[in-house]
Amino acid sequence: MLNIYLTDRATLAVNSINDYVPDCWIHMTSPTADEMQWVLDHTPADPDFMRASLDEEERSRVESENEQIHIVVDTPYVTVDDAGQEYETVPLAIVLLKECIITVCSKNAPIISDFSEGYVKSFSTRKRNRFILQILHRNAARFLLYLRQIDRLSGAVEKKLYKSMKNKELISMLKLEKSLVYFSTSLKGNEAVFERLLRMPFIREYPDDTDLLEDLIIENKQAIEMCSIYRDILSSMTDGFASVISNNLNVIMKRLTIVTIVLTVPTIIGGLWGMNVPVPLADNDLGFWIVLVIIVIISIIATIILKFTKMF
Repeated sequence: MLNIYLTDRATLAVNSINDYVPDCWIHMTSPTADEMQWVLDHTPADPDFMRASLDEEERSRVESENEQIHIVVDTPYVTVDDAGQEYETVPLAIVLLKECIITVCSKNAPIISDFSEGYVKSFSTRKRNRFILQILHRNAARFLLYLRQIDRLSGAVEKKLYKSMKNKELISMLKLEKSLVYFSTSLKGNEAVFERLLRMPFIREYPDDTDLLEDLIIENKQAIEMCSIYRDILSSMTDGFASVISNNLNVIMKRLTIVTIVLTVPTIIGGLWGMNVPVPLADNDLGFWIVLVIIVIISIIATIILKFTKMF
């Protein structure tokens, strides 16, 4: 999918347009070959970089070549299935050209929708340097948002795990832990990109842009620290609750064993009095009731002994 946007000079409203004009913003989501070729025909963008940016394993980096700035950072997105939510990252490519800016992503990145649908105020496609930093800043804020969501989800799963003996909640916890591994790796890769951008001349043209990038680096470091803390907590919780689930199963087995032992008493006595040989009380009219009373008394005694001796 290919979309072209241009902000109004006066109101800074984001407008979708149908053709290329200078100072526009071109965004491609999992583009087709024809869409990719259209962009290459209308802009001097590097075709190798554009195609490489669609690789989901592409590493975060920044390059300057042929008067173009190529930036790749990881951006987070959410997938939902029967086992719950899972957070992953995907490369987002940004190409800074003299007359336009191009973004490419293989998934429908939420941060792009924030800009295209007007949720982010005071940005202009004409101020391309600032626009890039605003995208990166929004991306870091999205990481922080998802980290807080992971923290809340882990708390909800934790409450269920106190009473659960199933693997569903434990699997949900493992998926959240895996998401934090993805986030940690991506945030560290993005950090290297931001540090490199801080040394590039086009950022230092305007002091406000430098300040914004420095704020972005601080926010990214905060996300890395939060990710590390949540990851350690989830790891210890997962190990702990695995033991809790195992212990819950042991408690159930203990109760079943006690019931089995207590029920063995009437089974044995019933078996003895059910044999086809002479047995005590066989000719007594109250024999059945006497045997039943004996069974109840012995079962009660066995229960009391098991309870107070704490054999199980």
